[in-house]
Amino acid sequence: MRVVLAGSGSAVGKTTIATGIMRALSSEGVQPFKVGPDYIDPSYHTMATGNPSRNLDSFFMSEGQIREAFIRGMEASNARMAIIEGVRGLYEGISPINDVGSTASIAKALNAPVVLIINSRSLVKSAAAIVLGFKALDPEIKIEGVILNQVKNRRHYLKTKKAIEELSDTIVVGGIPRREDLKVEQRHLGLVPTVERENLKFSIEKWANAVKEYIDLDELKNIMKNAERIKGEREPLWQVKNHKKVKIGIAYDEAFNFYYIENLEALEDNKASLYYFSPIHDEEIPDVDGIYIGGGYPEIFAKELEKNTSMRNSIRKFHEDGKPIFGECGGLLYLSRSLDGHEMCNIFPYKSTMTRKVQGLSYVIAKSEIDNIISPKAQIFKGHEFHYSNIQITGNPQFAFKIQRGKGIKEGMDGLTSKKTLASYIHIHAASCPTFAATLTSNALNQ
Repeated sequence: MRVVLAGSGSAVGKTTIATGIMRALSSEGVQPFKVGPDYIDPSYHTMATGNPSRNLDSFFMSEGQIREAFIRGMEASNARMAIIEGVRGLYEGISPINDVGSTASIAKALNAPVVLIINSRSLVKSAAAIVLGFKALDPEIKIEGVILNQVKNRRHYLKTKKAIEELSDTIVVGGIPRREDLKVEQRHLGLVPTVERENLKFSIEKWANAVKEYIDLDELKNIMKNAERIKGEREPLWQVKNHKKVKIGIAYDEAFNFYYIENLEALEDNKASLYYFSPIHDEEIPDVDGIYIGGGYPEIFAKELEKNTSMRNSIRKFHEDGKPIFGECGGLLYLSRSLDGHEMCNIFPYKSTMTRKVQGLSYVIAKSEIDNIISPKAQIFKGHEFHYSNIQITGNPQFAFKIQRGKGIKEGMDGLTSKKTLASYIHIHAASCPTFAATLTSNALNQ
Protein backbone atom coordinates (compact mmCIF):
# COMPACT_ATOMS: atom_id res chain seq x y z
CA MET A 1 0.00 0.00 0.00
CA ARG A 2 1.51 3.31 -1.01
CA VAL A 3 0.58 6.79 -2.22
CA VAL A 4 2.35 9.98 -3.23
CA LEU A 5 0.79 13.17 -1.83
CA ALA A 6 1.82 15.78 -4.39
CA GLY A 7 1.09 19.49 -4.63
CA SER A 8 -0.11 21.52 -7.57
CA GLY A 9 2.60 23.95 -6.42
CA SER A 10 4.50 25.10 -3.35
CA ALA A 11 2.70 26.33 -0.23
CA VAL A 12 -0.52 24.41 -0.89
CA GLY A 13 -0.43 22.75 2.54
CA LYS A 14 1.36 19.49 1.68
CA THR A 15 3.23 19.08 4.96
CA THR A 16 0.28 19.88 7.22
CA ILE A 17 -2.05 17.57 5.30
CA ALA A 18 0.50 14.79 4.77
CA THR A 19 1.57 14.83 8.42
CA GLY A 20 -2.06 14.88 9.52
CA ILE A 21 -2.84 11.86 7.34
CA MET A 22 0.24 10.04 8.62
CA ARG A 23 -0.85 10.65 12.21
CA ALA A 24 -4.47 9.72 11.53
CA LEU A 25 -3.40 6.36 10.06
CA SER A 26 -0.41 5.76 12.34
CA SER A 27 -2.15 3.08 14.42
CA GLU A 28 -2.41 0.97 11.25
CA GLY A 29 1.33 1.22 10.53
CA VAL A 30 2.70 4.04 8.37
CA GLN A 31 6.20 4.43 6.93
CA PRO A 32 6.71 8.07 5.91
CA PHE A 33 8.86 9.36 3.07
CA LYS A 34 9.76 12.83 1.78
CA VAL A 35 10.72 13.72 -1.78
CA GLY A 36 13.78 15.91 -2.16
CA PRO A 37 16.61 17.21 0.04
CA ASP A 38 14.76 18.08 3.24
CA TYR A 39 15.51 17.49 6.92
CA ILE A 40 12.70 19.32 8.68
CA ASP A 41 9.52 17.94 7.08
CA PRO A 42 10.71 14.36 7.73
CA SER A 43 11.12 15.18 11.43
CA TYR A 44 7.40 16.04 11.51
CA HIS A 45 6.59 12.75 9.79
CA THR A 46 8.70 10.85 12.31
CA MET A 47 6.90 12.43 15.23
CA ALA A 48 3.52 11.69 13.64
CA THR A 49 4.18 8.00 12.94
CA GLY A 50 6.91 6.82 15.29
CA ASN A 51 8.88 5.60 12.25
CA PRO A 52 11.89 7.52 10.90
CA SER A 53 10.97 9.33 7.69
CA ARG A 54 13.24 8.74 4.71
CA ASN A 55 14.13 10.90 1.73
CA LEU A 56 13.72 9.88 -1.91
CA ASP A 57 15.46 12.01 -4.52
CA SER A 58 16.09 11.34 -8.20
CA PHE A 59 19.02 13.76 -8.36
CA PHE A 60 20.83 11.87 -5.60
CA MET A 61 19.59 8.41 -6.56
CA SER A 62 19.12 6.24 -9.61
CA GLU A 63 15.71 4.63 -10.11
CA GLY A 64 17.14 1.40 -8.72
CA GLN A 65 18.40 3.22 -5.61
CA ILE A 66 15.01 4.90 -5.14
CA ARG A 67 13.40 1.46 -5.09
CA GLU A 68 16.11 0.15 -2.74
CA ALA A 69 15.66 3.08 -0.33
CA PHE A 70 11.89 2.67 -0.40
CA ILE A 71 11.87 -1.08 0.20
CA ARG A 72 14.63 -0.77 2.82
CA GLY A 73 12.47 1.74 4.70
CA MET A 74 9.37 -0.44 4.50
CA GLU A 75 11.25 -3.49 5.74
CA ALA A 76 12.86 -1.55 8.60
CA SER A 77 9.52 -0.37 9.99
CA ASN A 78 7.42 -3.37 8.92
CA ALA A 79 4.66 -0.86 8.16
CA ARG A 80 1.53 -1.72 6.17
CA MET A 81 1.39 1.49 4.16
CA ALA A 82 3.78 4.08 2.74
CA ILE A 83 2.86 7.76 2.55
CA ILE A 84 5.22 9.85 0.45
CA GLU A 85 5.06 13.66 0.74
CA GLY A 86 6.13 15.39 -2.47
CA VAL A 87 8.20 18.52 -2.96
CA ARG A 88 7.00 21.77 -4.56
CA GLY A 89 4.65 21.09 -7.48
CA LEU A 90 4.28 17.54 -8.79
CA TYR A 91 6.41 18.16 -11.89
CA GLU A 92 8.94 20.69 -10.51
CA GLY A 93 12.54 19.49 -10.77
CA ILE A 94 15.91 20.86 -11.86
CA SER A 95 14.85 21.07 -15.51
CA PRO A 96 11.75 22.63 -17.11
CA ILE A 97 11.25 19.56 -19.29
CA ASN A 98 12.57 16.40 -17.57
CA ASP A 99 11.73 14.67 -14.29
CA VAL A 100 15.04 14.75 -12.40
CA GLY A 101 14.55 15.98 -8.85
CA SER A 102 10.75 15.99 -9.12
CA THR A 103 7.98 14.26 -7.23
CA ALA A 104 6.84 12.81 -10.57
CA SER A 105 10.12 10.92 -10.91
CA ILE A 106 9.55 9.20 -7.56
CA ALA A 107 5.99 8.25 -8.46
CA LYS A 108 7.28 6.68 -11.68
CA ALA A 109 10.18 4.81 -10.04
CA LEU A 110 7.79 3.31 -7.48
CA ASN A 111 4.82 2.90 -9.83
CA ALA A 112 2.81 4.72 -7.15
CA PRO A 113 -0.62 6.38 -7.38
CA VAL A 114 -0.71 10.14 -6.80
CA VAL A 115 -3.20 12.22 -4.84
CA LEU A 116 -2.96 15.87 -5.89
CA ILE A 117 -3.31 18.59 -3.23
CA ILE A 118 -4.73 21.87 -4.56
CA ASN A 119 -5.18 25.24 -2.90
CA SER A 120 -8.81 25.68 -3.91
CA ARG A 121 -9.24 29.23 -2.63
CA SER A 122 -11.44 31.09 -5.18
CA LEU A 123 -11.53 28.01 -7.45
CA VAL A 124 -14.46 25.85 -8.54
CA LYS A 125 -14.55 24.81 -12.20
CA SER A 126 -10.97 26.01 -12.67
CA ALA A 127 -9.90 23.35 -10.17
CA ALA A 128 -11.07 20.75 -12.69
CA ALA A 129 -8.93 22.40 -15.35
CA ILE A 130 -5.90 22.13 -13.06
CA VAL A 131 -6.50 18.43 -12.53
CA LEU A 132 -7.03 17.83 -16.24
CA GLY A 133 -3.80 19.63 -17.06
CA PHE A 134 -1.78 17.68 -14.51
CA LYS A 135 -3.19 14.38 -15.80
CA ALA A 136 -2.63 15.26 -19.45
CA LEU A 137 0.97 16.47 -19.07
CA ASP A 138 2.31 12.99 -18.35
CA PRO A 139 -0.03 10.02 -18.78
CA GLU A 140 2.49 7.79 -16.96
CA ILE A 141 1.62 9.61 -13.75
CA LYS A 142 -1.45 8.01 -12.17
CA ILE A 143 -3.39 10.81 -10.47
CA GLU A 144 -6.03 8.80 -8.64
CA GLY A 145 -7.42 11.41 -6.27
CA VAL A 146 -7.54 15.04 -5.20
CA ILE A 147 -7.50 16.78 -1.82
CA LEU A 148 -8.69 20.38 -1.68
CA ASN A 149 -7.18 22.85 0.79
CA GLN A 150 -8.35 26.29 1.87
CA VAL A 151 -12.01 25.40 1.32
CA LYS A 152 -14.32 28.31 2.21
CA ASN A 153 -17.34 26.29 3.38
CA ARG A 154 -19.35 23.15 2.72
CA ARG A 155 -21.09 24.64 -0.31
CA HIS A 156 -17.75 25.62 -1.87
CA TYR A 157 -16.39 22.12 -1.27
CA LEU A 158 -19.35 20.32 -2.83
CA LYS A 159 -19.35 22.53 -5.93
CA THR A 160 -15.62 22.09 -6.47
CA LYS A 161 -15.83 18.36 -5.81
CA LYS A 162 -18.60 18.03 -8.43
CA ALA A 163 -16.62 20.00 -11.01
CA ILE A 164 -13.48 17.89 -10.55
CA GLU A 165 -15.19 14.53 -10.43
CA GLU A 166 -17.49 15.11 -13.43
CA LEU A 167 -15.10 17.07 -15.64
CA SER A 168 -11.79 15.31 -14.90
CA ASP A 169 -13.03 11.88 -13.83
CA THR A 170 -10.96 12.03 -10.64
CA ILE A 171 -12.17 11.31 -7.11
CA VAL A 172 -12.02 14.12 -4.55
CA VAL A 173 -11.21 12.43 -1.25
CA GLY A 174 -11.68 15.48 0.93
CA GLY A 175 -11.33 19.19 1.53
CA ILE A 176 -9.61 20.99 4.42
CA PRO A 177 -11.23 24.30 5.48
CA ARG A 178 -9.48 27.64 5.93
CA ARG A 179 -8.43 27.64 9.56
CA GLU A 180 -5.75 29.75 11.20
CA ASP A 181 -5.07 27.05 13.80
CA LEU A 182 -3.90 24.66 11.07
CA LYS A 183 -1.04 26.88 9.95
CA VAL A 184 2.53 25.99 10.88
CA GLU A 185 5.42 28.18 12.04
CA GLN A 186 8.07 28.98 9.40
CA ARG A 187 11.74 30.03 9.42
CA HIS A 188 14.28 30.97 6.72
CA LEU A 189 15.09 27.34 5.84
CA GLY A 190 11.47 26.16 6.09
CA LEU A 191 9.54 24.84 9.06
CA VAL A 192 10.89 25.08 12.61
CA PRO A 193 12.60 21.77 13.55
CA THR A 194 10.74 19.44 15.89
CA VAL A 195 13.44 19.65 18.59
CA GLU A 196 12.55 23.33 19.06
CA ARG A 197 8.76 23.01 19.12
CA GLU A 198 7.43 21.96 22.50
CA ASN A 199 3.80 22.08 21.35
CA LEU A 200 4.29 20.22 18.08
CA LYS A 201 2.62 17.00 19.25
CA PHE A 202 -0.48 19.02 20.05
CA SER A 203 -0.38 20.66 16.60
CA ILE A 204 0.03 17.32 14.83
CA GLU A 205 -2.94 15.89 16.74
CA LYS A 206 -4.96 18.92 15.62
CA TRP A 207 -3.97 18.29 11.99
CA ALA A 208 -4.88 14.61 12.37
CA ASN A 209 -8.28 15.47 13.81
CA ALA A 210 -8.94 17.80 10.86
CA VAL A 211 -7.93 15.03 8.47
CA LYS A 212 -10.27 12.54 10.16
CA GLU A 213 -13.12 15.03 9.93
CA TYR A 214 -12.63 16.29 6.38
CA ILE A 215 -10.86 13.52 4.41
CA ASP A 216 -12.31 10.14 3.46
CA LEU A 217 -9.51 7.96 4.78
CA ASP A 218 -11.18 4.76 3.57
CA GLU A 219 -11.16 6.13 0.02
CA LEU A 220 -7.51 7.13 0.42
CA LYS A 221 -6.65 3.62 1.63
CA ASN A 222 -8.46 2.15 -1.37
CA ILE A 223 -6.20 4.19 -3.64
CA MET A 224 -3.17 2.84 -1.79
CA LYS A 225 -4.45 -0.76 -1.93
CA ASN A 226 -4.88 -0.52 -5.69
CA ALA A 227 -1.26 0.49 -6.28
CA GLU A 228 0.31 -1.77 -8.90
CA ARG A 229 3.44 -3.84 -8.32
CA ILE A 230 6.76 -2.00 -8.18
CA LYS A 231 8.69 -2.77 -11.35
CA GLY A 232 12.43 -2.61 -12.00
CA GLU A 233 15.69 -3.59 -10.35
CA ARG A 234 17.10 -2.42 -7.01
CA GLU A 235 20.64 -1.01 -6.69
CA PRO A 236 22.93 -0.63 -3.64
CA LEU A 237 22.84 2.74 -1.89
CA TRP A 238 26.41 2.88 -0.58
CA GLN A 239 29.72 1.07 -0.28
CA VAL A 240 30.46 -1.30 2.60
CA LYS A 241 34.23 -1.70 2.89
CA ASN A 242 35.14 -1.24 6.54
CA HIS A 243 34.83 -4.42 8.63
CA LYS A 244 36.50 -3.34 11.88
CA LYS A 245 34.56 -1.87 14.79
CA VAL A 246 34.82 1.91 15.12
CA LYS A 247 33.16 4.58 17.27
CA ILE A 248 31.69 7.70 15.64
CA GLY A 249 30.34 10.66 17.60
CA ILE A 250 27.23 12.37 16.20
CA ALA A 251 26.52 15.97 17.27
CA TYR A 252 22.79 16.13 17.95
CA ASP A 253 20.81 18.79 19.78
CA GLU A 254 18.84 21.98 19.11
CA ALA A 255 21.69 23.42 17.03
CA PHE A 256 22.61 20.33 14.99
CA ASN A 257 19.91 17.91 13.89
CA PHE A 258 20.02 17.77 10.07
CA TYR A 259 20.94 14.16 9.30
CA TYR A 260 19.63 11.72 6.73
CA ILE A 261 18.91 8.44 8.50
CA GLU A 262 20.63 6.61 5.65
CA ASN A 263 23.89 8.43 6.42
CA LEU A 264 23.78 7.04 9.94
CA GLU A 265 22.79 3.58 8.70
CA ALA A 266 25.64 3.64 6.18
CA LEU A 267 28.05 4.30 9.05
CA GLU A 268 26.53 1.42 11.01
CA ASP A 269 26.80 -0.86 7.96
CA ASN A 270 30.51 0.00 8.01
CA LYS A 271 30.79 -1.29 11.59
CA ALA A 272 30.38 2.07 13.33
CA SER A 273 28.80 2.36 16.75
CA LEU A 274 27.19 5.79 17.02
CA TYR A 275 27.53 7.96 20.11
CA TYR A 276 25.31 11.05 20.25
CA PHE A 277 26.45 14.17 22.05
CA SER A 278 25.33 17.78 22.43
CA PRO A 279 27.70 20.67 21.61
CA ILE A 280 25.36 22.86 23.68
CA HIS A 281 24.78 20.76 26.80
CA ASP A 282 27.64 18.25 27.17
CA GLU A 283 31.00 19.19 28.65
CA GLU A 284 33.11 17.31 26.11
CA ILE A 285 32.89 14.87 23.22
CA PRO A 286 32.50 11.16 24.04
CA ASP A 287 35.30 8.60 23.67
CA VAL A 288 35.12 8.13 19.91
CA ASP A 289 37.37 7.65 16.89
CA GLY A 290 35.68 10.19 14.60
CA ILE A 291 33.08 12.96 14.71
CA TYR A 292 30.21 13.92 12.38
CA ILE A 293 28.68 17.40 12.89
CA GLY A 294 25.65 17.83 10.66
CA GLY A 295 23.66 20.86 9.69
CA GLY A 296 21.09 22.77 11.67
CA TYR A 297 20.71 26.23 13.16
CA PRO A 298 23.93 27.05 15.05
CA GLU A 299 23.20 30.74 14.39
CA ILE A 300 20.09 30.54 16.59
CA PHE A 301 22.13 29.01 19.42
CA ALA A 302 25.44 30.81 18.88
CA LYS A 303 25.49 32.22 22.43
CA GLU A 304 24.95 28.79 23.95
CA LEU A 305 27.61 27.22 21.72
CA GLU A 306 30.09 29.96 22.60
CA LYS A 307 29.36 29.58 26.31
CA ASN A 308 30.29 25.88 26.27
CA THR A 309 34.04 26.48 26.23
CA SER A 310 34.94 22.99 27.44
CA MET A 311 33.14 21.38 24.50
CA ARG A 312 34.83 23.68 21.98
CA ASN A 313 38.21 22.94 23.54
CA SER A 314 37.45 19.22 23.44
CA ILE A 315 36.67 19.35 19.72
CA ARG A 316 39.75 21.46 18.99
CA LYS A 317 41.97 18.96 20.83
CA PHE A 318 40.38 16.10 18.90
CA HIS A 319 41.34 17.92 15.70
CA GLU A 320 44.87 18.65 16.90
CA ASP A 321 45.31 14.96 17.71
CA GLY A 322 44.75 14.20 14.04
CA LYS A 323 41.39 12.47 14.44
CA PRO A 324 38.73 12.88 11.72
CA ILE A 325 35.95 15.45 11.99
CA PHE A 326 33.38 15.91 9.23
CA GLY A 327 31.20 19.03 9.31
CA GLU A 328 28.27 19.85 7.02
CA CYS A 329 26.97 23.42 6.62
CA GLY A 330 26.01 24.22 10.22
CA GLY A 331 28.94 22.04 11.24
CA LEU A 332 31.18 24.17 9.02
CA LEU A 333 30.05 27.33 10.84
CA TYR A 334 30.70 25.72 14.22
CA LEU A 335 34.22 24.71 13.18
CA SER A 336 35.02 28.26 12.00
CA ARG A 337 36.64 30.96 14.14
CA SER A 338 33.42 32.79 14.97
CA LEU A 339 29.76 33.05 14.03
CA ASP A 340 28.29 36.55 14.04
CA GLY A 341 30.91 37.57 16.58
CA HIS A 342 30.45 34.56 18.85
CA GLU A 343 33.53 32.38 19.33
CA MET A 344 33.31 28.92 17.80
CA CYS A 345 35.85 26.06 17.61
CA ASN A 346 38.45 27.99 15.57
CA ILE A 347 39.69 24.95 13.69
CA PHE A 348 39.37 27.06 10.56
CA PRO A 349 40.54 30.65 11.33
CA TYR A 350 37.77 32.42 9.39
CA LYS A 351 34.83 34.48 10.54
CA SER A 352 31.38 33.30 9.48
CA THR A 353 28.40 35.61 9.26
CA MET A 354 24.68 35.23 8.58
CA THR A 355 23.05 37.24 5.80
CA ARG A 356 19.48 38.26 5.02
CA LYS A 357 19.56 36.72 1.56
CA VAL A 358 20.14 33.10 0.66
CA GLN A 359 23.77 32.59 -0.39
CA GLY A 360 23.58 29.02 -1.64
CA LEU A 361 20.47 27.20 -2.85
CA SER A 362 21.15 24.45 -5.34
CA TYR A 363 21.73 20.83 -6.08
CA VAL A 364 25.50 20.36 -6.17
CA ILE A 365 27.92 18.25 -8.18
CA ALA A 366 31.47 18.23 -6.83
CA LYS A 367 34.79 16.58 -7.63
CA SER A 368 37.33 15.67 -4.97
CA GLU A 369 40.62 17.39 -5.74
CA ILE A 370 42.49 15.50 -3.03
CA ASP A 371 42.04 12.35 -0.96
CA ASN A 372 39.90 13.29 2.03
CA ILE A 373 37.94 11.66 4.84
CA ILE A 374 34.77 11.02 2.80
CA SER A 375 36.00 10.46 -0.75
CA PRO A 376 39.15 9.67 -2.74
CA LYS A 377 40.77 12.04 -5.21
CA ALA A 378 38.88 12.39 -8.54
CA GLN A 379 35.66 11.05 -7.00
CA ILE A 380 32.58 12.90 -8.34
CA PHE A 381 29.61 13.07 -5.96
CA LYS A 382 26.36 14.95 -5.53
CA GLY A 383 24.77 16.95 -2.74
CA HIS A 384 22.81 20.11 -2.04
CA GLU A 385 23.48 23.50 -0.45
CA PHE A 386 21.01 25.81 1.28
CA HIS A 387 22.42 28.51 3.53
CA TYR A 388 22.18 32.15 4.52
CA SER A 389 25.79 32.51 5.60
CA ASN A 390 29.23 33.43 4.32
CA ILE A 391 32.71 32.30 5.33
CA GLN A 392 35.19 35.17 5.17
CA ILE A 393 38.13 33.34 3.62
CA THR A 394 41.60 34.90 3.84
CA GLY A 395 44.88 33.56 2.51
CA ASN A 396 45.03 30.33 0.52
CA PRO A 397 43.32 27.51 2.39
CA GLN A 398 43.31 23.90 1.23
CA PHE A 399 39.98 23.04 -0.42
CA ALA A 400 39.01 19.42 -1.02
CA PHE A 401 36.25 19.93 -3.60
CA LYS A 402 35.85 21.69 -6.92
CA ILE A 403 32.22 22.56 -7.58
CA GLN A 404 30.87 21.56 -11.00
CA ARG A 405 27.30 22.58 -10.19
CA GLY A 406 26.45 24.93 -7.35
CA LYS A 407 28.30 27.71 -5.52
CA GLY A 408 30.49 26.36 -2.70
CA ILE A 409 32.45 28.42 -0.19
CA LYS A 410 34.58 30.57 -2.51
CA GLU A 411 35.15 30.80 -6.27
CA GLY A 412 33.72 27.38 -7.01
CA MET A 413 35.65 25.60 -4.28
CA ASP A 414 34.38 23.91 -1.12
CA GLY A 415 35.49 21.50 1.57
CA LEU A 416 37.93 23.26 3.92
CA THR A 417 40.57 20.86 5.22
CA SER A 418 42.96 20.90 8.16
CA LYS A 419 44.72 17.72 9.28
CA LYS A 420 41.86 15.18 9.27
CA THR A 421 39.08 17.73 9.60
CA LEU A 422 36.85 18.41 6.59
CA ALA A 423 34.01 20.94 6.59
CA SER A 424 31.77 21.92 3.70
CA TYR A 425 28.56 23.70 2.78
CA ILE A 426 27.55 20.58 0.84
CA HIS A 427 24.95 18.34 2.43
CA ILE A 428 25.43 14.80 1.19
CA HIS A 429 23.17 11.76 1.19
CA ALA A 430 24.85 8.39 1.52
CA ALA A 431 23.46 7.41 -1.89
CA SER A 432 24.80 10.61 -3.47
CA CYS A 433 28.30 10.00 -2.10
CA PRO A 434 28.55 6.20 -1.79
CA THR A 435 32.12 6.37 -0.45
CA PHE A 436 31.14 8.58 2.52
CA ALA A 437 30.68 6.04 5.30
CA ALA A 438 33.30 3.52 4.20
CA THR A 439 35.96 6.23 3.87
CA LEU A 440 35.08 8.09 7.07
CA THR A 441 35.12 4.92 9.19
CA SER A 442 38.39 3.76 7.62
CA ASN A 443 39.99 7.14 8.37
CA ALA A 444 38.74 6.95 11.95
CA LEU A 445 40.58 3.66 12.38
CA ASN A 446 43.81 4.72 10.69
CA GLN A 447 45.05 7.51 12.95
